[in-house]
Order: sequence, then C-alpha cells, then structure tokens
Amino acid sequence: MAAPHFRGIHACGGSEVNLMMWGVAAIGFFSGIISGMGIGGGTILIPALLFLTEVNQQQAQGVNLIYFIPTAVVALITHHKNGTLDLKTAKPLALLGLAGAAAGAFLAVSLESEILKKLFGGFLLLMGLSEIFKKKKGEDTHAKG
Repeated sequence: MAAPHFRGIHACGGSEVNLMMWGVAAIGFFSGIISGMGIGGGTILIPALLFLTEVNQQQAQGVNLIYFIPTAVVALITHHKNGTLDLKTAKPLALLGLAGAAAGAFLAVSLESEILKKLFGGFLLLMGLSEIFKKKKGEDTHAKG
C-alpha cells in the first residue's frame, strides 16, 4: 500500500508529515461536526484535501463520499433519537437522490479535474452568496416609510 502523499512531502516520517497528518485529522474532525449539523462536511473536506494533499478533484470527491457514509449514519441515528427526522419527506428525496447520485458520479468521472474543480468552486460561491443575501422568512422586502 502506498504511503499518503501530501503536497511536496512524501509520508515516510518527519515532523512536517506528522504536522500534515494532524492537519488532515483536524479537518476530518471539523468536517464531521459540520456533517452532523447537516451543513455538508464536503464543503470543508474537499477543498482541504485539494490544498493539503495531492489528490485531484475526483479523488477528493470520492474520499468525501466514503467519509460521508459513517458520518451520515452517526448523524442520522442522533437525529432519529432526538425526533428531528421527517421520514415522509426524506423517503422520496432519498430515492430520487440515488438516481441523482448515479448521474452525478458518472458526470464527475467524465469531466476533467480542472473543470470539475471550477464547477465545485462556483457552486460553493453561489451557495455562500445565497446565504449572505437571503432574507429571513416573513421579512418584508419593501422599505417601511
């Protein structure tokens, strides 16, 4: 099995590698917190993997998908125990999500890494702008006068 390869550093020992491993571990933990909140740990995990390691965009997204399975299970159990699951809404979304996941995975491996990276970055930018500028529900959009 090949050793993990970090940006400019091959993981054969040394303090720089240990620092990078701790960085990856911290990002895994923080992404787990974000995942458990339902925000999407991949928004942190994928860019961090691209920055800290030498994986390409497809590999980072693949790692994110593997990472997502156990974190989603733990979060799902926790939300179920706390009564915060709406299974009536979740079931059709999950079924349609399976078809979408297959289509998305096929698309992701078909695209060049740089194009996929730009699409992912654009998506994150749009989501960030949406969160910054969205109005609260029920907020009046007209100025009071």
